[in-house]
Amino acid sequence: MDAQLKKGIVEVCVLVALQERDSYGYQIIKDVSPIVEISESTLYPILKRLEAAGMVMTCPREHNGRLRRYYAITRKGEERIAEFLQ
Repeated sequence: MDAQLKKGIVEVCVLVALQERDSYGYQIIKDVSPIVEISESTLYPILKRLEAAGMVMTCPREHNGRLRRYYAITRKGEERIAEFLQ
C-alpha cells in the first residue's frame, strides 16, 4: 500500500475514534488497532500533526493521581473525515 495513502487512512481512523469520545493515546491504539495496525511510535506523531493542523485539541485530565493527556476532535477534524469520505 502506498505510504501516503496509509498515512491518510490512519489519520482518519484516529479522528473517527475521537468522534465516539475524547480519548488518550493507549485507548486510541486499542480502538484503531482492529481496523489498521498502529503503534505508539506511529500514533503520537499523527496526533501532533493533527493538533498542529487544528483537527484535534488536547486537554489534560487527572486519572489515578496523574495527569493524562486527552484528545478531542474539532470541527476541522470532523470536516477532514467528511472530505475523506467524499
